[in-house]
Amino acid sequence: MDFELTEEQKLLQKTIRDFARDKITLGARERDEKSIFPSDIIRELAGLGIMGAIIPPEYGGSGLDYISYAITIEELARADASVAIIISSHNSLCTNHIYTFGTEEQRKRYVIPLAKGEKLGCWANTEPGAGSDAGGIETTATLKNGEWILKGTKLFATQGSVADICVIMAVTDPSKGSKGISAFIAEKGTPGLRIGKKEDKLGFRSSDTSELILDDVRIPEENLLGRPDAGFADVLKILDGGRIGIGSMAVGIARGAFEEAVSYAKKRMQFGTRIAEFQAIQWMLSDMATAIDAARLLVYHAAFLKDHSERCSKEASMAKLFASEVAMNATTKSIQIFGGHGYIKDYPVERYFRDAKLCEIGEGTSEIQRLIISREILGRE
Repeated sequence: MDFELTEEQKLLQKTIRDFARDKITLGARERDEKSIFPSDIIRELAGLGIMGAIIPPEYGGSGLDYISYAITIEELARADASVAIIISSHNSLCTNHIYTFGTEEQRKRYVIPLAKGEKLGCWANTEPGAGSDAGGIETTATLKNGEWILKGTKLFATQGSVADICVIMAVTDPSKGSKGISAFIAEKGTPGLRIGKKEDKLGFRSSDTSELILDDVRIPEENLLGRPDAGFADVLKILDGGRIGIGSMAVGIARGAFEEAVSYAKKRMQFGTRIAEFQAIQWMLSDMATAIDAARLLVYHAAFLKDHSERCSKEASMAKLFASEVAMNATTKSIQIFGGHGYIKDYPVERYFRDAKLCEIGEGTSEIQRLIISREILGRE
């Protein structure tokens, strides 16, 4: 593994960093306070090819490698994690699921507009009784007269109320448990597909998170995504890439909080000197810098394996686990360095702190990541 970014990756990093500084950062506080979905920003990112970052050009994407994708998500999250999670979920989960397991017809019909940013995607698996137990879903799909009829409720669907295309997991053979789950593609406006409660969240407030109600949703038989009853195994593979996205996002949040703390420490005067001169502050910043670099390397390692088509379940879980906990610690320490100023909305560190917590929960809690890692280490199913 080469630890130096390529010239193309450096150019991408600069492009996204400049875009984030000029177009995302200034409005982040207002969007957060008012829960404003960043539609204009998403359209501009589509123009940069970011909505199809990891999708090949022949299907409307940019064909970026996963390290470049990780760079992109980090830079966006440093400015506004809500923008980053929209891009990550759209790419890693919805679009990539259809691209990876879809038929050629499904790729042409759905992946191309998603990758071009003409359509927005969401991915729905979590339910009222199925969170960490991802295989415990109760939404059902029954084939009748050439149509799949879906019935159930999904929670915490990112882009749930604004998406045009949604990948939905449902039980097709209850007798098989998690091995009887299939995936389906549903379009906005399909009769019976209703938007439920839009969640009022602690963080990521300008990202849309909604309940989806499936009231006898009828979709064509050909909208089955992947093989029948193979949906859960496919979900686990998709989540490997998704966790690289979450890890990258956590690194971006941590880096944002760290950089704000460094800047503040250099200017804040107490006891007649800048607080950056205090050893207590220096040690906090040193620990933060070290942990952030370590987290980024774990993310890049998982991305490297993904780029080389190697199994990366353990490495993706390690990256997501470590980076998310680094983000939580870094944002906590940043508020401590800011003192009282860190607790008010005049400075962005309190937003970073609120956003960081989701990274320890979404796409598998820290406890689930430890379970995955231990199973890989011990060779257990």
